[in-house]
Amino acid sequence: MARIGVDVGGTFTDLVLEAEDKNGEGKAVFLHKVASTPADQSEGVLKGVLEICNIAGISPSDVRMIVHGTTVATNITIEHNGAEVGMLTTRGFRDILHIGRHKRPHNFSLQFDVPWQSKPLVKRRNRIPITERLLPPSGTIDQALDENEVRAAAECLKSRGIYSVIICFMYSFLNDAHEQRAKAIVREVMPDAYVSCSSEIANVMREYERFSTTAMNAFVGPKTSHYLRNLERKLGSAGLSPHLRIMQSNGGVSTVDKCSREAVTILMSGLAGGVMGGRWLGEISDTPNIITVDIGGTSADFSTIPDGQVKVMNPRDTYVGAYPVLSPMIDVVTMGAGGGSIAYIDEGGAFRVGPRSAGAAPGPACYGRGGTEPTVTDAQVVLGRLDPDHFLGGDLAIDAELARQAIRTHISEPLNITVEQAALGIIRILNSNMSLTIRANSVAKGYDPREFSLAAYGGAGPLNGVALAEAVSAKEVLVPPAPGITAAIGLLETDMQYEFARSVLLVLKNVQQASLDRVNCAIDELTRFCQDSLQADGVPADKQSYQRIAECRYHGQGFELRADIPDGPLTLENLDAVKQNFHEQHRRDYGWAFSDVDVEIVTVRIVGTAKTPRLRWPDIEVATTSDISPALMYERPTTFDDGKTYATPRYARPRLKSGHEVAGPAILIQHDSTTLVPPGYVARVGISGTLKINRITA
Repeated sequence: MARIGVDVGGTFTDLVLEAEDKNGEGKAVFLHKVASTPADQSEGVLKGVLEICNIAGISPSDVRMIVHGTTVATNITIEHNGAEVGMLTTRGFRDILHIGRHKRPHNFSLQFDVPWQSKPLVKRRNRIPITERLLPPSGTIDQALDENEVRAAAECLKSRGIYSVIICFMYSFLNDAHEQRAKAIVREVMPDAYVSCSSEIANVMREYERFSTTAMNAFVGPKTSHYLRNLERKLGSAGLSPHLRIMQSNGGVSTVDKCSREAVTILMSGLAGGVMGGRWLGEISDTPNIITVDIGGTSADFSTIPDGQVKVMNPRDTYVGAYPVLSPMIDVVTMGAGGGSIAYIDEGGAFRVGPRSAGAAPGPACYGRGGTEPTVTDAQVVLGRLDPDHFLGGDLAIDAELARQAIRTHISEPLNITVEQAALGIIRILNSNMSLTIRANSVAKGYDPREFSLAAYGGAGPLNGVALAEAVSAKEVLVPPAPGITAAIGLLETDMQYEFARSVLLVLKNVQQASLDRVNCAIDELTRFCQDSLQADGVPADKQSYQRIAECRYHGQGFELRADIPDGPLTLENLDAVKQNFHEQHRRDYGWAFSDVDVEIVTVRIVGTAKTPRLRWPDIEVATTSDISPALMYERPTTFDDGKTYATPRYARPRLKSGHEVAGPAILIQHDSTTLVPPGYVARVGISGTLKINRITA
């Protein structure tokens, strides 16, 4: 049996395969990388899967599971080319998606854009009011659903050629009967339509956020569903019949069926795999506090993992673009800063890098595929940090002169500086931009980078790791054994996961057991939903585990924080545990807590998990001597961040053994990445092949 992790990036598609060792002595791990195919990601995925099977010497039919991290849904939101969406909503509330919360994106700008108005997910003419009314707090029916209006609305949307429909009624999180009936009618009229109910996508309070989340699901859903099912078909046609699992934004994996219906849950699929890879690196390095820096060809992603615990964003922060999305997401931030990021002089004469990228096609100028604008990769080539004859292990030929020409034409000559100065400027600007983002995800959230190791991976991460660690004062740099494949490795380290939530507003001061029983009923029902989903995927009961979460706030606050619910039913005796868990979380997030202020439960969330086998990464050979000369390849001049050029030895990283030390200046070359060890630093090789880079102390 074999399983594969496939992570699609903007430039490359990364793969890792774990299979039974042919000698029957455990597991063997194989790595591979192919060019991404932005027009249809499934082509690159299928090509990579077949090639890695060939590398491993196995038949495609031996693959039993493929875990896939994809940017399809993310790209739809970035390019704003999703489906035309129709909406059925409670009469009188047609304009909630337009009004939003009257937050100004830029408080002091007179010309600011309001994306949810200028680029609405649902155009006003396609938002059709329906007569119906539910009453809080119980969800009792005050006015029955007018089924004739629903049918007429469906006919109208059908006549307009709209086949992605959302049904968003007020207070449907208290009672979903009207939404479910309206959905049934829409399906009668439009049997092939992609229909989403707000009570299915975001069954929680806050009508604007709930409606926006449902609209986003319908906006990205049809194309995402088509991609996932098309990939499933292509795999089958190529002789593969694996369980295809998709990485979700919350750090768990789920089925094609679930992710097709709830496409909003995989908006951060590609980013989440990288964070899980960072957690894996921390585990194999015995380093619990990690700041992840995943730099690929198009973007850079950052996350802070304290004590080995992946953080989930607060609901108030879960935005995709400018649209609120109430879907659990790993706390990760991304920016347009990768190897393909384009350097340019803007209209005001300022020297800038990114966020625009050369991507996979045409790619950096040095690729010789028609790109003429200078990129970060071109700058690394000019500085001698990437060797043309060993880029991607020699699989990709690059032309250093094309890199110099692009930088000279677009940066060096306009600024009247040398090509080398311009190249160094590109790297410094890039690192400055990234360090600010890292601080926003760590220092600004109460975490001291001096207590964290900076994990640098992605194809370009190890080139920038030390500079970024210096900029944010991280204590050391960790480089995984396969930096360019780490996000794919993270996919195989991820558990299957389902989440269900329900709003149950309850102030805990002087609460009675009868009110707590209402919460217990919600917990039991949501747990059954998780259980049914896991059982449908063939997960036996003894492999299932559940996390019970109360999303709480101080009475009168605007947003909630997560607090664990103790095992067993909620009672007056164990209720204090929920309060204390909330106070502790509030103190971690904000630095303070009010132990004497009323606590309110807003939402109950159940997370059902099925553990997957962990990837068995092989140990490397232990060195019997400190001599690293067998790994030495050659020396070439290289310019470092201090602006000085040194004769810098190149070492083949796969030839280094556990216990070896490489003092800078040095460059460690491997197929999927290149690691830069500046002067004054030393890289130490661990038993797993991981590098720890520290400043040399006297």
